[in-house]
Amino acid sequence: MSLWIKICGNTSLEDARLAIEAGADAVGFVFAPSPRKVTAAQVAAIVPHLPAAVEKIGVFVDASLGEVYSTVRCCGLSGVQIHSETGPSFTAGLRRRLGAHLKILRVVHFGAEAVAQAAEIAGDPNVDGLLVDSRTATAVGGTGIAFDWAAARSSLFQSAHERPNRIAAGGMNPGNVAEAVATLNPWGVDVASGVEAAPGRKNPVKVLEFVLNARAAVNQAVRKA
Repeated sequence: MSLWIKICGNTSLEDARLAIEAGADAVGFVFAPSPRKVTAAQVAAIVPHLPAAVEKIGVFVDASLGEVYSTVRCCGLSGVQIHSETGPSFTAGLRRRLGAHLKILRVVHFGAEAVAQAAEIAGDPNVDGLLVDSRTATAVGGTGIAFDWAAARSSLFQSAHERPNRIAAGGMNPGNVAEAVATLNPWGVDVASGVEAAPGRKNPVKVLEFVLNARAAVNQAVRKA
C-alpha cells in the first residue's frame, strides 16, 4: 500500500518546497483564523513555483461557496479541505464550478458524533477523502493533540481504504507517526504543528523525519503482511 502525506500550515515558498523535497504528496495552506493563516495573495505567489504533480490544498473553516471558489481560482489550488457543517449541496456546488479535477476533503472531529458524520459524508459522491482530526474549544485544527487512535481504529478507520479515503490528522509528529500508521492503517496522514520550529514556520529536520518515519511504517506493515 502507499501512503498519501500532506504537510499543512505552510506560510512561505521555502517551507512548501521543504515539504516537497522531503517527499510529501501535498502541501496545505490555511485560509482561516490560525497562527498559520495566509492570504490568497500570498499563496498565489507561492503556487506557481511548486511542481505541478504536488497537490496544493486550501484549508477553509465555515467559508462560503463563493469564498472557496474565488480562492481556488486565484491561487491555482488543486484541492480543498472543508471544515464546516455544510451538506452535499456545498460540495456539489464546488464540483459544478471547479470541475472533476478538484480534490475535495471533508473533516470530522473525533468524538461521539464522528461515526454518524463520517457515514453521511461517505454517501456524498463529490467527496474524495475524509480527514479525521482532533479539536479544542478554540481550534478546529493544528491543535497538536492526538485523538484516541485505538478507539478510532475500530470505528472510523475500520474500512480506511474504502471510499472515501480516510486521512489521519491531529497530534502527530516524527516520534509518533509510525504508531499512528500502524494503529489506524490510514490512506493518508496530515501534519502541521508537529513539524514546526514555531507556529507557521517549519523545522526541516522534523519535516523530513515525519515523512521518512511514516513511509517506513508502511513498508514495515507490508513486510509483515
